[in-house]
Amino acid sequence: MKLFVIGATGRTGEEIVQQALARGYHVTAFVRSPEAVTMRHERLGVLEGNVTDEEQLSGAMRNHDAVVSALGPRRVFKPSSLLHDSALATIRAMQRSGVRRLVVLSAAAHFPGIPNRIVSFILRNHMRDSLAMEKVVQDSGLDWTIARPPRLTQEQYATYRSREGAAPRRGFSISRKAVAAFMLDAIEQEKYFQKIAGIAK
Repeated sequence: MKLFVIGATGRTGEEIVQQALARGYHVTAFVRSPEAVTMRHERLGVLEGNVTDEEQLSGAMRNHDAVVSALGPRRVFKPSSLLHDSALATIRAMQRSGVRRLVVLSAAAHFPGIPNRIVSFILRNHMRDSLAMEKVVQDSGLDWTIARPPRLTQEQYATYRSREGAAPRRGFSISRKAVAAFMLDAIEQEKYFQKIAGIAK
C-alpha cells in the first residue's frame, strides 16, 4: 500500500504516518515545512509543497493507492478557506493522477444537536470552511470517506466506535490514535465508501 498523507505534521497526521508505517505501508508526507517531519524511516518519503497547488499535488501523488487528509485549521477563530481550497486541489489532482481512494478528517460538530450547534457557533469560521470542504469531497465522484470525530485527545488507546451518518451515542471524545486507526482501517477494509462516519471512544 502506498499512502499519500496531507497534514502529516499535525498531531493526528503524525499518528497516521506512524501507524501506516507500522502496518507496512509506504508513506509520502506532503508538507509545507519538511524540517517539521522529524521521523525517519526507509518507507517514509517527505515532499515539500503547497496543499492548495493542484499541479504540485498531481505530480506528487501519482502511483499512490490512497490519499488521507488530516489537515486542520491553523487559527480556528479566523476566516479561512484552507480546507476547502486544499480539498478542491486534492480532488482535481487525484482525478488527473488516477488515485480514487480518499479519506478526510472533518468534525462531529456538523451532526445535528444542541451541543454541536453551540460548538459550530463558537468555531463558526472553521466550521464553515470544514463544511465547504465536505461538499467538495461529496461532489467529487471519488471513493471518499469523511471521518467526523468529536473532541480530540492525546490518550494512548486506538480503539473506536463508528456509525454511518451519525455520531456514536455518548461519544464525547476520541484519541488521535483512534482517529488514525479508523482512517487507515477504512482504507484497508474498504468500508464507508462515499459515506460520512461518526467516530468516538
